[in-house]
Amino acid sequence: MVVSKKAKHGKAVAGLLAITLLAGCASTAAVEERHSDDPWEGFNRRVFVFNDAVDRAVLKPAARGYRAVTPQPVQTGVGNFFSNLGEPRTAINSLLQGKPGNAGIALSRFVINTTVGIGGLWDFATHMEITGREEDFGQTMAVWGWEESRYLVLPLLGPSTLRDTGGLPVDAETYPLYYLGDVDLEIALTALRIVDMRAGLLDQEELIRGDRYSFIRDAWLQRRRFEISDGEMGDDPFAADDFDFDDTDFDDADFDDAFSD
Repeated sequence: MVVSKKAKHGKAVAGLLAITLLAGCASTAAVEERHSDDPWEGFNRRVFVFNDAVDRAVLKPAARGYRAVTPQPVQTGVGNFFSNLGEPRTAINSLLQGKPGNAGIALSRFVINTTVGIGGLWDFATHMEITGREEDFGQTMAVWGWEESRYLVLPLLGPSTLRDTGGLPVDAETYPLYYLGDVDLEIALTALRIVDMRAGLLDQEELIRGDRYSFIRDAWLQRRRFEISDGEMGDDPFAADDFDFDDTDFDDADFDDAFSD
């Protein structure tokens, strides 16, 4: 199964930052029992609360303002632009994982969208039905043998694992913004990228029910395993309008108005 970059951008976990920002949109709840993938749950929940405060004070208002004043075609172009910058990373990690076909697709997408697509603003490669899978160094380490890793919530960045956190420096080195040489421009573009992705998640928040920390953790881990297995686990859990979780995740209705502020 292949998924276009444009389709991924509007989904709840369209890559690492999309989900990490969503983690800041939740409130904490009592830890009922230890999750096998989350042995540091007490620490993670405290970081989760901190991220929530930052999101409510800064990111969410900025995202709402961005959506209000930015026409949808412009938002789509911005998302396409940043998605296109991720193609070199995908190509490199595809080669490291022994997937030359996906590496070729990523390089083709980058060349086509950067040229015909006017710097990546238009996803012309998807229009040509040239689509592939995104890859990062965390996925590469999983392919190399580090398949399972402990869940970890990072300050400001949100959901991750110990393995994926170790891959962040490599991912930064393989992202073109790292080589701009202009710190102010890099900060401005990074801020735009974060706000644009956060705006894309505003409608997704209504899907969260019950203990939001657990919901987001389980959703993120499920999606991450899907990415690592290249979809061999089944359908993409975020390709539909609802998610496949245990019924207990939807028992509590106390959080229904948590995003009304």
